[in-house]
Formats: sequence, C-alpha cells, structure tokens
Amino acid sequence: MGYHHGDLRAALIRASFDVLAETGLERFSVAAVARRLGVSSAAPYRHFPDRDHLLSAVSAAAADDLRAAIVAAVAEDPADGLAAAAGAYVRYVVRTGAGIQVIFAAELYAVADDDRRERTRALMTTMLELTGADARLLEATLAVAHGYASLIIQGFFSQGADTLEEIAGRAAQAARALR
Repeated sequence: MGYHHGDLRAALIRASFDVLAETGLERFSVAAVARRLGVSSAAPYRHFPDRDHLLSAVSAAAADDLRAAIVAAVAEDPADGLAAAAGAYVRYVVRTGAGIQVIFAAELYAVADDDRRERTRALMTTMLELTGADARLLEATLAVAHGYASLIIQGFFSQGADTLEEIAGRAAQAARALR
C-alpha cells in the first residue's frame, strides 16, 4: 500500500483494516501497520499513544462503515431488512476483518473515546430498529451472521465452490428463520 505524505492518521486506520483481515485481532500490531505503510515503527505513535487507541479509531470507523453497509443493504431489500443486514455483515467482515470482535473488543472499553461510543451506539440502534427493538433477536442475528463470517475467515468453506455471495445469502436465510 505505502504511504505518500498526507493524512498519516487516516492512512493508519485504513491500513489497520488490511492487517486485521490478514492477522485477526489477536495478532494485530501497530508495527505491522507501520510496515504496510512503509513508515517507521515510531510514526504511528505520533497519532495514537498505543495499540488500543489505534484500534479504538479503527473500531469507530468499522462501526460507521458497517452501519452504512447495512443501511444500503436494507434500502435494496426493505421488506426483509434484518436478513439483508445479516448478509451485509458477512460481506463486510470477510472484506475487512473488522466485525463485532473489533467493534466491541473488551480491551477497548478502558479507552475513553466518545466518538467510538457514538458510532457503535448508532450501529446498534440501527440493528435494534430492524428487530423491532427485540434485543434477543438482535443477539441471535449477530450470532448467526458473525458465525458465518468467522467460518469463511477460518477456511471452513474452502473445500466447496461457495462464493461469498452464496454464503452471505445463507446467513440472510438463517436470519429470516429466527423470526
């Protein structure tokens, strides 16, 4: 990817998505992000005091982006918005590596970041509205969608000829069955 002078903070957040998609949250490192951008390992610390603050910014961006993906999917299928949201979740997580495990990472709870909190609240409000304010249905839908995304990332479907769209469709079908 490489960084060519500009907004390093934004570039660090964007590159973090690539690193997350490749390594997962557990192996995510600021040094790997710096290497991807071709900057010194100290450069990210001019914008983020530590790994958790960078991940907090990534979490905020992921919540925002995921919410936008869900809203767009629901606009295409307003009659079955919750199922559309489940499919959108699968597509987003497989593409970015940043699902609920990043957006709601327990290690970020100690980071004082009102922006992240507002964006995650907006995401959850959108999802909750799709369930008719049914928190258990929201929980089950997220579990199904995240389960499918995790199975794809872990290579469970690698033996078949299933495409991401087919698997996202199965997640949507499973979400429909929850009602």
